Amino acid sequence: MATRHLLTDLVSAFSAGGPGKVRPTIRPTAEVSVVSMGGVEAAKRVAAGEPFDGVVLAAGAIDQLIAQGHVFADSRVDLVTSPMAVAVRVGEARPSIETEDAVRQAVLSAPSIGYSTGPSGDHLLALFQRWGIAGDVKERLVQARPGIPVASLVASGEVALGFQQLSELRNVDEVDVLGLLPDSIQGTTTFSGGVARVSTHVERVREILAFMASPAVAAIKREHGMEPVG
Repeated sequence: MATRHLLTDLVSAFSAGGPGKVRPTIRPTAEVSVVSMGGVEAAKRVAAGEPFDGVVLAAGAIDQLIAQGHVFADSRVDLVTSPMAVAVRVGEARPSIETEDAVRQAVLSAPSIGYSTGPSGDHLLALFQRWGIAGDVKERLVQARPGIPVASLVASGEVALGFQQLSELRNVDEVDVLGLLPDSIQGTTTFSGGVARVSTHVERVREILAFMASPAVAAIKREHGMEPVG
């Protein structure tokens, strides 16, 4: 879900011929579609052999699909890195998150904390364990349902403090992004793409993924709060 808007824009750029150039081999936009869902569900559906041609997930999930034989090993392409951020509802108090200790204090003071089912959620839970506060905050944790962004929980007031990738929290009504996590506790996720073994358009998917990984689309990635790889 963190890459759904980015992938839509990248597919549009690919189908249009790419930024500032014409690629006559590109077919009409209608032939390339993006289906977005929670990462856990996406991995399950690919593993079940559903007829997807390509898949974009956190790098670790792609590696698992490769190990299971569902994605071609030589097709993995790292597309973007996505940092974690913190958010509150618009109008609510804005706790400091400038240092690791400040984030820890914000968590301990928050009446409720939202986190995702994806890699950012795993990182956050591991951080609480490292800080020795997992037991203290356990009853205040609210995990977003698969496919539901943490931002929606923040916007509705269901949680007071939300953690997820910046791309998921930014530009959402009623959500105030406090900023990125400090470097010492940042949990950057690499999102990668791969070609599904059941694909009937293997070379076309390779072409699309190569375009998505190219320097030509770096600006599009930054517009979505992500960074190119490398």
